Amino acid sequence: MNYLYLIIPVALFFLIGIRIVRPTQRGLIERLGKYYHFANPGFHWIIPIIDKLYMVNVTEQMVDAQPQEIITNDNLNASVDAQVYFRVKSDEESVKGSIYNVNNFKYQIVNLARTTLRNIIGTLTLKSANSERGKINAELYKTLHIETQGWGIEIVRTELKEIDPPKDVQETMNKVVKAENEKIAAIDSATAAETVADGVKRAKIKEAEGFKQSKILHAEGEAEAIKLVNEAADKYFVGNAQLLRKLEALETSLEKNAKIVIPTGTELVNIIGEMAGILPLDKK
Repeated sequence: MNYLYLIIPVALFFLIGIRIVRPTQRGLIERLGKYYHFANPGFHWIIPIIDKLYMVNVTEQMVDAQPQEIITNDNLNASVDAQVYFRVKSDEESVKGSIYNVNNFKYQIVNLARTTLRNIIGTLTLKSANSERGKINAELYKTLHIETQGWGIEIVRTELKEIDPPKDVQETMNKVVKAENEKIAAIDSATAAETVADGVKRAKIKEAEGFKQSKILHAEGEAEAIKLVNEAADKYFVGNAQLLRKLEALETSLEKNAKIVIPTGTELVNIIGEMAGILPLDKK
């Protein structure tokens, strides 16, 4: 029984000193107020009351800089908010820096981000601040990265959430944007109407040119036909007409039993022969 009274306090003492460090954490063990040991993930035992373990999260974290009113270079109040993503480096020196080199690094990051935003946006107009968010993010990241070097912290990125102007200014800006959009829409509509009208005009011109060309081709065809008819008449009709006239005269004479002397070898003899089915005799 005497051993039982001794074992129970020892077991309780041992259990009280057990500490488990997770993979997402690193630990710093202090003994009597002085740094003693670095605690990696796993099982650790500390001396109760004498030792103390400080846990540090080494995963990526985010702090909100909280909205603040900033006077821009054109004397307008803008509500500005940003987020900062960071993580404590997992090596021993960095973890020690996050505990011993800065008091509450999250609070310090928020204050530093707010001050930096005031310095940056205070030199810009409201319009340029809205159009140069990438530049503001880059400058904010650069400043935080430099200022937190000794804190054992890595600034992962910064995000500018909003730059909201005063309500009356916002309404005016909305009206300007609406008017600009209506202007662009009107220009686009006019351009489209002009394009359609130009297309109709071109179609009418093409149609007129086609009609003109068809008339020209038709006239040229008729002229060519007339020319061919004239050439045919000049070539064939003139001689035949004369011969036909001679035959009519011969027919009239024969009806009256008149005797006509026709020279040998004339066309008229040949024609009469052909009509009668008689061929002229060749001279020997």
